[in-house]
Amino acid sequence: MHLFASLLPIRALVLGASLLATGLASAEAPANPHCPMMTEDEVESDHQVDFKGTPVALCCGKCERLWNANPQAAAYYVKVSTELGLLPQFKGKEKALGLDSIKLLPQRYCPINRKSLITPFSPSVDYHGTKVYFFNDKAKATWEKDPEAAAKKAIEAGILPQLKKAA
Repeated sequence: MHLFASLLPIRALVLGASLLATGLASAEAPANPHCPMMTEDEVESDHQVDFKGTPVALCCGKCERLWNANPQAAAYYVKVSTELGLLPQFKGKEKALGLDSIKLLPQRYCPINRKSLITPFSPSVDYHGTKVYFFNDKAKATWEKDPEAAAKKAIEAGILPQLKKAA
Protein backbone atom coordinates (compact mmCIF):
# COMPACT_ATOMS: atom_id res chain seq x y z
CA MET A 1 0.00 0.00 0.00
CA HIS A 2 2.81 2.39 0.85
CA LEU A 3 4.28 2.08 -2.66
CA PHE A 4 0.85 2.74 -4.25
CA ALA A 5 0.33 5.84 -2.11
CA SER A 6 3.71 7.25 -3.20
CA LEU A 7 2.76 6.80 -6.87
CA LEU A 8 -0.46 8.84 -6.57
CA PRO A 9 1.18 12.24 -7.18
CA ILE A 10 2.93 10.86 -10.28
CA ARG A 11 -0.32 9.37 -11.60
CA ALA A 12 -2.08 12.71 -11.01
CA LEU A 13 0.62 14.52 -12.98
CA VAL A 14 0.38 12.05 -15.86
CA LEU A 15 -3.43 12.34 -15.92
CA GLY A 16 -3.26 16.15 -15.80
CA ALA A 17 -0.73 16.26 -18.63
CA SER A 18 -2.84 13.96 -20.78
CA LEU A 19 -5.94 16.10 -20.18
CA LEU A 20 -4.02 19.21 -21.20
CA ALA A 21 -2.66 17.49 -24.29
CA THR A 22 -6.14 16.47 -25.42
CA GLY A 23 -7.64 19.84 -24.62
CA LEU A 24 -10.08 18.46 -22.06
CA ALA A 25 -8.67 20.72 -19.36
CA SER A 26 -8.88 23.84 -21.53
CA ALA A 27 -10.16 26.85 -19.65
CA GLU A 28 -12.18 28.01 -22.62
CA ALA A 29 -13.98 25.87 -25.16
CA PRO A 30 -14.90 27.25 -28.59
CA ALA A 31 -18.26 29.01 -28.57
CA ASN A 32 -19.04 28.46 -32.24
CA PRO A 33 -21.26 25.51 -33.23
CA HIS A 34 -20.72 26.03 -36.98
CA CYS A 35 -17.53 26.35 -38.98
CA PRO A 36 -16.49 29.95 -39.74
CA MET A 37 -15.29 28.82 -43.17
CA MET A 38 -17.81 26.22 -44.37
CA THR A 39 -20.67 27.98 -42.64
CA GLU A 40 -23.35 25.26 -42.71
CA ASP A 41 -21.08 22.52 -41.37
CA GLU A 42 -21.10 21.70 -37.67
CA VAL A 43 -17.75 21.77 -35.94
CA GLU A 44 -15.79 18.72 -34.83
CA SER A 45 -13.97 18.62 -31.50
CA ASP A 46 -10.71 17.42 -33.04
CA HIS A 47 -10.45 20.42 -35.40
CA GLN A 48 -9.69 23.47 -33.31
CA VAL A 49 -7.45 26.46 -33.96
CA ASP A 50 -6.52 29.53 -31.98
CA PHE A 51 -7.03 33.19 -32.86
CA LYS A 52 -5.16 35.54 -30.54
CA GLY A 53 -5.70 33.30 -27.53
CA THR A 54 -9.33 32.39 -28.24
CA PRO A 55 -10.26 28.91 -29.50
CA VAL A 56 -12.16 28.52 -32.77
CA ALA A 57 -13.69 25.19 -33.74
CA LEU A 58 -13.68 24.09 -37.39
CA CYS A 59 -15.50 21.36 -39.28
CA CYS A 60 -12.63 19.46 -40.86
CA GLY A 61 -8.94 19.11 -41.58
CA LYS A 62 -9.31 20.98 -44.89
CA CYS A 63 -10.51 24.10 -43.05
CA GLU A 64 -7.82 23.67 -40.42
CA ARG A 65 -5.09 23.56 -43.11
CA LEU A 66 -6.52 26.62 -44.90
CA TRP A 67 -6.79 28.52 -41.60
CA ASN A 68 -3.21 27.72 -40.58
CA ALA A 69 -1.76 28.47 -44.02
CA ASN A 70 -2.29 32.23 -43.83
CA PRO A 71 -2.69 34.29 -40.62
CA GLN A 72 -4.11 37.23 -42.62
CA ALA A 73 -6.78 35.01 -44.14
CA ALA A 74 -7.56 33.63 -40.65
CA ALA A 75 -8.07 37.19 -39.37
CA TYR A 76 -10.34 37.91 -42.34
CA TYR A 77 -12.39 34.77 -41.59
CA VAL A 78 -12.75 35.93 -37.98
CA LYS A 79 -13.88 39.41 -39.09
CA VAL A 80 -16.49 38.24 -41.62
CA SER A 81 -17.67 35.31 -39.48
CA THR A 82 -18.13 37.58 -36.47
CA GLU A 83 -20.23 39.96 -38.58
CA LEU A 84 -22.31 37.01 -39.79
CA GLY A 85 -22.85 35.84 -36.19
CA LEU A 86 -20.82 32.64 -36.59
CA LEU A 87 -18.16 33.48 -34.00
CA PRO A 88 -19.91 34.84 -30.91
CA GLN A 89 -16.68 34.56 -28.90
CA PHE A 90 -15.32 37.62 -30.76
CA LYS A 91 -18.42 39.87 -30.67
CA GLY A 92 -17.55 43.21 -29.09
CA LYS A 93 -13.80 42.49 -29.23
CA GLU A 94 -13.26 43.58 -32.84
CA LYS A 95 -11.31 46.74 -32.03
CA ALA A 96 -9.13 45.07 -29.38
CA LEU A 97 -8.25 42.29 -31.85
CA GLY A 98 -7.52 44.69 -34.72
CA LEU A 99 -10.45 43.37 -36.75
CA ASP A 100 -11.88 46.86 -37.22
CA SER A 101 -9.01 47.67 -39.62
CA ILE A 102 -9.91 44.79 -41.98
CA LYS A 103 -11.91 45.93 -45.00
CA LEU A 104 -14.36 43.28 -46.19
CA LEU A 105 -14.96 42.48 -49.84
CA PRO A 106 -18.49 42.87 -51.24
CA GLN A 107 -18.42 39.11 -52.02
CA ARG A 108 -18.70 36.88 -48.95
CA TYR A 109 -19.32 33.38 -50.33
CA CYS A 110 -17.84 31.15 -53.01
CA PRO A 111 -20.00 31.10 -56.17
CA ILE A 112 -19.54 27.31 -56.45
CA ASN A 113 -19.54 26.21 -52.78
CA ARG A 114 -22.19 28.74 -51.79
CA LYS A 115 -21.98 28.30 -48.04
CA SER A 116 -18.17 28.55 -47.92
CA LEU A 117 -16.63 31.94 -47.20
CA ILE A 118 -13.88 33.53 -49.26
CA THR A 119 -11.05 35.93 -48.39
CA PRO A 120 -8.94 38.38 -50.43
CA PHE A 121 -6.28 35.64 -50.33
CA SER A 122 -8.54 32.96 -51.84
CA PRO A 123 -8.06 31.73 -55.42
CA SER A 124 -9.66 34.12 -57.90
CA VAL A 125 -10.29 34.85 -61.56
CA ASP A 126 -10.91 37.98 -63.54
CA TYR A 127 -14.43 37.74 -64.94
CA HIS A 128 -15.30 40.53 -67.39
CA GLY A 129 -12.99 42.92 -65.57
CA THR A 130 -14.19 42.01 -62.07
CA LYS A 131 -12.43 39.77 -59.58
CA VAL A 132 -14.37 36.69 -58.43
CA TYR A 133 -13.09 34.68 -55.45
CA PHE A 134 -13.40 30.96 -54.66
CA PHE A 135 -13.13 28.89 -51.51
CA ASN A 136 -10.41 26.70 -53.03
CA ASP A 137 -8.76 25.69 -56.31
CA LYS A 138 -11.30 22.90 -56.90
CA ALA A 139 -14.17 25.42 -56.88
CA LYS A 140 -12.19 27.70 -59.21
CA ALA A 141 -11.66 24.80 -61.63
CA THR A 142 -15.40 24.06 -61.60
CA TRP A 143 -16.11 27.72 -62.44
CA GLU A 144 -13.61 27.67 -65.29
CA LYS A 145 -15.46 24.80 -67.02
CA ASP A 146 -18.40 27.13 -67.78
CA PRO A 147 -17.94 30.61 -66.29
CA GLU A 148 -21.02 32.11 -67.95
CA ALA A 149 -23.41 29.50 -66.53
CA ALA A 150 -21.71 29.57 -63.11
CA ALA A 151 -21.83 33.38 -62.99
CA LYS A 152 -25.49 33.44 -63.95
CA LYS A 153 -26.44 30.97 -61.19
CA ALA A 154 -24.33 32.79 -58.59
CA ILE A 155 -25.74 36.21 -59.51
CA GLU A 156 -29.30 34.85 -59.31
CA ALA A 157 -28.48 33.43 -55.86
CA GLY A 158 -27.09 36.79 -54.72
CA ILE A 159 -23.60 35.39 -54.20
CA LEU A 160 -21.71 37.84 -56.42
CA PRO A 161 -22.79 41.39 -55.54
CA GLN A 162 -19.84 42.82 -57.46
CA LEU A 163 -21.38 41.46 -60.70
CA LYS A 164 -24.93 42.75 -60.26
CA LYS A 165 -24.08 45.79 -62.34
CA ALA A 166 -22.82 43.59 -65.15
CA ALA A 167 -25.86 41.28 -65.04
